[in-house]
Amino acid sequence: MNMTNAAPSLYESRIDLAADTRTTVVTVLSQTLAATIDLKTQTKQAHWNVKGRDFYQLHELFDAMASELEEYVDMVAERITALGAIAYGTTRIAAANSIIPEYPLDAVNGKAHITALAERFAAYAKHVREAIAQTDEAGDADTADLYTEISRTVDKRLWFLEAHLTES
Repeated sequence: MNMTNAAPSLYESRIDLAADTRTTVVTVLSQTLAATIDLKTQTKQAHWNVKGRDFYQLHELFDAMASELEEYVDMVAERITALGAIAYGTTRIAAANSIIPEYPLDAVNGKAHITALAERFAAYAKHVREAIAQTDEAGDADTADLYTEISRTVDKRLWFLEAHLTES
């Protein structure tokens, strides 16, 4: 199911946001849900397959990052349903609708995984920042605040990844 052109259907709700506001916000949230699921599974790909001298440190870091993303999957999906829509969160739907590029399956050593994840976290961070503006402009400060919370953690994780790529 490609959701990029489909307007979400809404259930009746007593929430005090207009239907057009909810439709706009749910569309943005649905894009985020797909990207978050995709990024989480790509981070697990790195976690499972990293090799090299820094194996244990990176294995643990990638697992922590994937766990944080899993929390955001739940937050985003629950916000979609709170706004009266259906959260489409299967892996197939996520893959078809994600803005995250495909993970390089030939990555093995730590640097290759860190580089791949840094590129993907940067794309995701950009999407999240754009979503803050879009949802705020649509009139949903609560969803904009949810995105702000996600943005802080994603920026921190990107900083952690980039710190590993800096030669001292």
